[in-house]
Amino acid sequence: MRLYDQRTGQAQELPPGRVLRIQLLEGAGHRALVVTDLLRRTGERAGREVHVACSPDLAVDDRDLADYNVQPFEVLDWDAPPPRADLYIASSTDVDVDAHWMLVPQESGDWRTAMADAGMDALAARLAMLEVPYRDPLELTAARYMTAAGRLDAWRNLVAGWARSPGRPLDRAYARKAERALTDDLDGPSALAVLDEIAADADVPPGAKLETFIHLDLTLALGLVAAIGTA
Repeated sequence: MRLYDQRTGQAQELPPGRVLRIQLLEGAGHRALVVTDLLRRTGERAGREVHVACSPDLAVDDRDLADYNVQPFEVLDWDAPPPRADLYIASSTDVDVDAHWMLVPQESGDWRTAMADAGMDALAARLAMLEVPYRDPLELTAARYMTAAGRLDAWRNLVAGWARSPGRPLDRAYARKAERALTDDLDGPSALAVLDEIAADADVPPGAKLETFIHLDLTLALGLVAAIGTA
């Protein structure tokens, strides 16, 4: 798995081994948590045991984690020396570590207002965060949030429709394409584009589309099955 290293200015392979230790540094915002969660899920899908620890001084409230489908992290004690990690994730360049580290700039914007008006679907915000390369600045405006919410609703409605079709095995070629994107510097936008490709491919049976979406959502964690059985 390759990730950009701020020290060297290029993507590099993560240290090998069965266990991958990640530490989320203080000041991280919602976007850094979502990216870290995606990284953990991607590593686990690749067969690694991923441990994530975080500073007790994050820029978000703990109760927000579940809303964004972020799995719980180990919260470090204030007074305990932090364990050495294989990879550090920060939201600012004020980092003093002698190890591979990646920058996830903290999101800006007024998406919370739109979330309140749209029923607080934080997974649309998760999608909006993954639609932009993690190293790029992100202004998560209300308009961007609503666009992501529309894209997510469209996928969920497609999945609900496919669920009424005969079952078929997942499309492994599409699944591998999305997984390769995620293991190559955590390319969320390209992985998400694969979902649109599957949906538009008339040669893939509905049952196979369903299974492929479900398979990829184990990593993307967008709640793509949320509309099944609602109509």
